[in-house]
Amino acid sequence: MFRTEAELDAALSEPITGVVETLSRHPGDIIFLGAAGKMGPTLARMAKRASDAGGVKRRVIAVSRFSAGAGDGEEAFTAHGVETVRCDLLDEEQVKRLPDAPNVVYMPGRKFGSTGDAATTWAVNCHLPAVVCRKYRASRVVVFSTGNVYPLTRPETGGPTERDPPDPVGEYGMSALGRERMFEFFSRSLGLPVAVIRLNYACDLRYGVLVDLACKVRAGEPVDLATGYFNTIWQGDASVMTLRAFDHCSTPPAVFNLTGSEVLSVREVCVKFGELLGTAPRFAGSEADTALLSNAAAGIAALGPPRVSSERLIEWVADWLNRGGRLLNRPTHFENRDGRF
Repeated sequence: MFRTEAELDAALSEPITGVVETLSRHPGDIIFLGAAGKMGPTLARMAKRASDAGGVKRRVIAVSRFSAGAGDGEEAFTAHGVETVRCDLLDEEQVKRLPDAPNVVYMPGRKFGSTGDAATTWAVNCHLPAVVCRKYRASRVVVFSTGNVYPLTRPETGGPTERDPPDPVGEYGMSALGRERMFEFFSRSLGLPVAVIRLNYACDLRYGVLVDLACKVRAGEPVDLATGYFNTIWQGDASVMTLRAFDHCSTPPAVFNLTGSEVLSVREVCVKFGELLGTAPRFAGSEADTALLSNAAAGIAALGPPRVSSERLIEWVADWLNRGGRLLNRPTHFENRDGRF
């Protein structure tokens, strides 16, 4: 259990031996593009800690607009030895001036706000990869994507594997698939080694599907059961697997589903939260036949198994709420079924 955010962030950024070994095999600087999101600070910190543990001298660089100024956004990186560079990644001239690095983690993406401004979503998700691939044509790149490239599927199937054809619902999902296709094109045409990570969904106790559900249970709000099943993974495990993906960058790109090994039931998880939070859950509707799911077996085989089980993660989330831990108040909207965000 975690008493403070400092303890939580330390756990989220703790590198296992496999991460230290992976980064030792890939010398040179590491740059994180679009790093100021929910996962970026502890992911970059993990890379720094792993490099130090392996005795590898390198720059670890976080790139973002840092639009909030030089306050908490940049401090989350610089306090732990990660350099920061301000850059509007849609400005090609600014991208050209970014530091070179043989190891790139590509994190930019636009999801929320896509409905009503689809053009910006397509620019971020499909145009920006071309700009970055030309800049970092001599690097290896680990690319964040999403399980939203898959259609809704029946939970008893275990979810789509990487071999199943994408069939996204809605413009966000389509643009996310477009991002993957752009990296595939440049990987093939430039010989650029790439690994694509289809993440679905990370949880760090301050946000995530489990946090969304726990907050509704605690508040006595009815939980909509239409999307009755989901996947999730401890963010610390997702970071480990992301950095280990540098070992698998290839041409054409390697693709991995990154999530937990189980299909979880919304109803069953909420019942458990009710026991831990002392509030009986309320439900609305019933489970549809399908949900947005991913089969993580191949990713786990290549990148290693999650260390934190879903049972433990549920207990951690409940304990965090019971302690009054800070929340980001950024819902995942995992229950969305029409692809509109």
